[in-house]
Amino acid sequence: MSAPACAGTVDGAQALARERGCLACHGMLRKQVGPGFAQIAERYRNDAAAPSRLAGKIQGGSVGTWGRVIMPRQSRVTDEEAKALAGWVLSQPQP
Repeated sequence: MSAPACAGTVDGAQALARERGCLACHGMLRKQVGPGFAQIAERYRNDAAAPSRLAGKIQGGSVGTWGRVIMPRQSRVTDEEAKALAGWVLSQPQP
C-alpha cells in the first residue's frame, strides 16, 4: 500500500510523517527543532480553520509561528498528503 493510500489510518499517517521526514524536526510530544505534534494540536485544538491552514504550512513552509524556527517548504508532499498529515497532527492527545 502506498503512503497516500494508507494515510487515512493513524498508523498510515505516522508512517507518512516518517517517510516525508517530519520526525527529523518534530517530536511526538515536545519540541526538537520545531514544536512537538502534541504542542501543535494543543495550540490549534479549537480552531476550525486549522486543518487547511496547517496543510498549507506543511507544503508552503512558515516562519515566526513558533518563534524564530523556520518550517521549510515541503514541495514533495502532495495536497492529499498535506491534508492527511495536518489531520493526524491535530488528532494528537494533549501532552
